[in-house]
Amino acid sequence: MEPIEIFKALANESRLQILHWLKEPDRHFMPPEGIDMNVTGVCVSQITDKLKMTQSTASQYLTILLRADLIKAARIGKYTYYKRNEDTFEKIADMMKSEI
Repeated sequence: MEPIEIFKALANESRLQILHWLKEPDRHFMPPEGIDMNVTGVCVSQITDKLKMTQSTASQYLTILLRADLIKAARIGKYTYYKRNEDTFEKIADMMKSEI
């Protein structure tokens, strides 16, 4: 876990919004048939649509979140699904309590 990379990733309103949506995906997205978004994640196209941005910008934001280990990606067929990496959020909380 690289704290600087995490804080850089969190320093953007749209990336924070993505993390907020992924915390409760059923509340913010319509699940595709047969997909449990809490297990599988949310399709990149749904995130792109909700952001109202180009796919390249949304993909760039998701890549930054991935590098910071704040989200996980899973490829299913031709689609990529994203969900929060809750382990990293627990480590961040622990780090904040003990080191900062």
